[in-house]
Amino acid sequence: MLSRVLSSAVLGVDAYVVEVEVDIRQGLPSFTTVGLPEVAVKESKDRVKSAINNSGYRFPDDRITVNLAPADIKKEGTGFDLPIALGILCASGIVPQDRLAEFLILGELSLDGRVKPVRGSLPIALLARNSGCRGMILPKDNAPEAAVVDRIEVLPVPTLGTLVDYLCGLRAIQPESVDIQTIFQEADPDEIDFSEVKGQEHVKRALEIAAAGGHNVIMVGPPGAGKTMLAKRLATILPPITFEEAIETTKVYSVLGMLRESQALITRRPFRSPHHTISDAGLIGGGHTPRPGEVSLSHNGVLFLDELPEFKKNVLEVLRQPMEDGYVTIARALMSITYPARFMLVAAMNPCPCGYFSDPNHECTCTYTKIHRYRSKISGPLMDRIDIHVEVPGVPYRDLASQQDAPTSADIRERMNRARAIQSERLRRTKIHCNAQMTNRQIRRHCTVDRDSHRLLEAAIDKLGLSARAYNRILRIGRTIADLERAEKVDANHISEAIQYRSLDRGTIFGWQ
Repeated sequence: MLSRVLSSAVLGVDAYVVEVEVDIRQGLPSFTTVGLPEVAVKESKDRVKSAINNSGYRFPDDRITVNLAPADIKKEGTGFDLPIALGILCASGIVPQDRLAEFLILGELSLDGRVKPVRGSLPIALLARNSGCRGMILPKDNAPEAAVVDRIEVLPVPTLGTLVDYLCGLRAIQPESVDIQTIFQEADPDEIDFSEVKGQEHVKRALEIAAAGGHNVIMVGPPGAGKTMLAKRLATILPPITFEEAIETTKVYSVLGMLRESQALITRRPFRSPHHTISDAGLIGGGHTPRPGEVSLSHNGVLFLDELPEFKKNVLEVLRQPMEDGYVTIARALMSITYPARFMLVAAMNPCPCGYFSDPNHECTCTYTKIHRYRSKISGPLMDRIDIHVEVPGVPYRDLASQQDAPTSADIRERMNRARAIQSERLRRTKIHCNAQMTNRQIRRHCTVDRDSHRLLEAAIDKLGLSARAYNRILRIGRTIADLERAEKVDANHISEAIQYRSLDRGTIFGWQ
């Protein structure tokens, strides 16, 4: 007898429908799975057999063939256990076929029949809604994650026996529901604040501009100047994540199985800080089985690279494409997978290997050759893609001992939110949300400057040798500074301050040559 169960799998961060066909015929007992199953899928036959027997049902002693269609895409993971078991029970006449056609079903089975959590529930829930299914059946632990998708029923099941009783009309299962507003309200409060940073007012100003416009930023300074402390507090002044952004980000964490138990959504902008020993595949994504990397885990958030020159040069160079495009494409022989990767890059570095080049309080012990080799690890094209360059000198004692109240993260975030609101209104008819994402056409339209600003830009390009990309970035930064001041036009003062944030282009930061 033949049965069909609808399931799903994830390719990249999007799901596709998998039709699980089960055929039972008389013959020598066997269990064959076709449709490009990988090892975990092939091993499901042993889990399914034990789960069916231990749930009180009879596993057929016949020839069983399971087909996972479409058969030309490799199937991975353990989420097909539950649909295969239901397909066998349906082909055996225990479960009605018409009830199975209403749902997308997924779940891993333990040997005693319990349904264990799987990865990718959120993108599969989105697929179920867009495919017109009544809903989806999935493990109880994955239900809150899937329930954030509206207009579908999400039925959590603890065991195989419970699900069979439901499909046979012997038991009711209450659909899972979540309150989106409550999820966002219950987000963990910030444990750190900008008011804890002593001194460094010009760096705080630069980070406020970076947060207001979504600009990339690099901080250069000696050890102990507060670069890491400042970077970690940048996340506290970013705008609250929107529901649409939360869905996009949660999809990445869902396919990697990185959501906490019963966590429904990522309600705070990610802050990722990988170690400098990371590989290019770990940073950008990839591997034998392609997986998202740190740039995708930072989607809609911050990617912090501390000790930037300590990263391998080939690892840093792979950042150039996602920084420009906002996504990563991983090509393999049989397929090409695209992951989202729109993030703010925040980098920190010392001016030299020992860290004290041009520091008035310490003597630098590095030779010219060492300094040149250290700095050459960061290529010009990569540095060109970083909007804001800022010097972070050592903090003097009078600032450390000062008892003066500093602006809090809430104060800075209020100003930043006003600037973001201006940008959202200006860019409302586009798919972008901040100045850093503006295209060249949008820059020409929204970043018009007066005659004095033109003279400043002309002098900067002639004397500093700025590239066309750096020129556009100055205009973007100037537009953000104007938005913070609620100015309609970008004037010479805004452009002048923006040029100051291209320190590495000027070759003046810590004597940079």
